[in-house]
Amino acid sequence: MRRRREKKRRPPFPLPKALILLSRSDGWRYSLIDVKGGMACGALSDVPGDADPREARAVAARMVREAAKLFHGVDVDVVWEPAHDDRSWTAQVRVLGDAE
Repeated sequence: MRRRREKKRRPPFPLPKALILLSRSDGWRYSLIDVKGGMACGALSDVPGDADPREARAVAARMVREAAKLFHGVDVDVVWEPAHDDRSWTAQVRVLGDAE
């Protein structure tokens, strides 16, 4: 009897390597830059526009960590860079441990 070979599913997007967070009057927007140079953008729907930047950064970082774990099976750390102004932040996404 032949054994069915299971296909390993690819994640729907490459692993993120950077995160950009922007404060706008209508809410918080983010952009993820992936390891292949692509970009995905969206809004932090659970964070009101007048929320503290620390709250928005925490929610954005949690979103990236959970997506990396769910879709890629790796733990990542989101390291925020010093802010250049009070409306935008950037972070590097680094794989933790001995993942590929």
